[in-house]
Formats: sequence, C-alpha cells, structure tokens
Amino acid sequence: MKQTHESKPVNPSIAKAFFWIRYAEEVGTGTNKIISWCKEWGLPEPEFQCAGSSLVVVLRKTKLTEDYLKGLNLTDRQKRVLEHLKANPKITSGEYAKLFAVTDRTARNDLIKLVAKGIVKRAGTSDKNAYYVLAEI
Repeated sequence: MKQTHESKPVNPSIAKAFFWIRYAEEVGTGTNKIISWCKEWGLPEPEFQCAGSSLVVVLRKTKLTEDYLKGLNLTDRQKRVLEHLKANPKITSGEYAKLFAVTDRTARNDLIKLVAKGIVKRAGTSDKNAYYVLAEI
C-alpha cells in the first residue's frame, strides 16, 4: 500500500460524486497521505491489512505495545521507566536513580540497554546534560 497501487472503488458512482463535491481528492492517494500524516505527527506508520474484500488500517499511538515490549525481555524497572517516559518528556540517569532507588551506575546501565534495544534515545550535548527520551512516540 506504500507504493503506487490500483484503486477500484466498490461503487464508482458514489466515488465520482464525492470527487465532484470535493469530499475526496483523487482515487488511490489516501494510503500515502495517511502514512505521511502519521510521520508528520510523530506516530508510527499505520499497518495495512487486506481482509477479504476489505482494507483494514491499524493506527497506533505508539509502537510500544504490550506485545512488542514482551518480546524485548525488559526488567520491571525498565518497563516502569517507559511508563514514566510516556507521561513525561524526558528523564536523566540521576532522576532514574532516585525514582527507582538504584545507584547511578545501575540507572545508566538500564538506560543504555534501552537505547541498545532502540526504545529510548540519548539526547543532550555532553554527559553532564544527557537525558533520555522515547525513541518513538
């Protein structure tokens, strides 16, 4: 669905009427617009599934679903910091250490592991002002 594809309206008369009243722009461009809008709004790309004669579009607020996270074998602390990051824009290793009552080293190691899994990314220009954010919202 991400490439040029054939689009056959189920009812061409209704499709033509929607085009005339400018409710629809042109046939076959909707899926690419949806993908573009999701990227623009910082959302994961939608999933397109063909189910018989229907097209199912799955939109997600985040790729970090329970099923996805289960496959990553995260610790309880790592799962909890992800919940924290969903509610807060960022966290430092010092904040992590205080929040979970662990050493600074443990906090850094946990965050580094989340970075390696591609869930969290490190931001900031130096070690002093480093902070972590969700890699994908």
